[in-house]
Amino acid sequence: MDDGRILFAHPDLNAVGALANAAREARHGGRTTFIANRHLNYTNKCAYRCMFCAFRRDGDEPDTVVMQPDFVRAKLRADFPAHVREVHVVGGINPDLPFEYYPRLLATIQDERPDLHIKGFTMIELDHMAQIAEQPVEWVIEQLREAGLASCPGGGAEVLSPRVHKKLYNGKLPPERWLATTRKVHAAGLHTNATMLFGHIETTDERLDHMQAIRQLQDDTGGFLQFIPLVFHPENTPLERLGKTTGLDALRTIAVSRLMLDNVPYIKSYWVMLGIKIAQLAQWYGADDIDGTVLEEHITHDAGGTTPQGLTTSALADLIREAGREPVERDTLYTQLTPCEA
Repeated sequence: MDDGRILFAHPDLNAVGALANAAREARHGGRTTFIANRHLNYTNKCAYRCMFCAFRRDGDEPDTVVMQPDFVRAKLRADFPAHVREVHVVGGINPDLPFEYYPRLLATIQDERPDLHIKGFTMIELDHMAQIAEQPVEWVIEQLREAGLASCPGGGAEVLSPRVHKKLYNGKLPPERWLATTRKVHAAGLHTNATMLFGHIETTDERLDHMQAIRQLQDDTGGFLQFIPLVFHPENTPLERLGKTTGLDALRTIAVSRLMLDNVPYIKSYWVMLGIKIAQLAQWYGADDIDGTVLEEHITHDAGGTTPQGLTTSALADLIREAGREPVERDTLYTQLTPCEA
């Protein structure tokens, strides 16, 4: 914690960035990875009213979404060209959906595109499924694996602080249960990522507590692939008055993440939330991955995100080159790494 406080308080951001860059280059050299992926936000109806969310709907709005199998098949055929490797599947906590909906959703994807790696469902969604199925989380994970689940994203962690949980997302999974559910996913042999939503009401110490919790769990399980600092987008949320944090804060947070989480292999500069320019700079402040092509992302854009809805693989490779790094296309688990030709 003391080291983290020093890094956050140090007046020379570039010095902190240089330390993080040295750690990054010791692991990954000059390469920055990306993936050809697509997002599938299967529903935006949600029972929770998290203060930082502009994505949720009550269910009676005209733009409420609940994707059914025929729609998913059509979407896969229309929007998922052959080179796409991964589908990122997340949605709201929709009280109308039975447990059977979720394995059926995965089975539909698997049947239509068996080549896709399905990275699906946050710990919040898995916990909800366990409740409606009246079964342990371990049973839920096994049912989803049989239907095609291959890994899980890291969303829903927000900031692992009881104070922030009470103020901003009190109805949702508390920090200790997010960590416990993640532990069970890792025990089942699935990798996950870990996120941290920052730039709202959290303190520096709460950011560091969050990183420490991730670091401790990683020591125990080794199941985290990426750590992803996510910039809070306040537009269209009850916290709009707070405004958005600065690019300098984002760069420092990414740098501290790399230095504090030396047991997590990859640090992502998620261009959708950071913005393209900060995501490029972040590659010199500890980040080694820039995410992917995405195409259609709703959670950030509903909260005022102004980045493109998607980028081509060639555009991502160009962004990485412009930042002075070497673009390498990857798969979800980093088992296939393909350098991009200039």
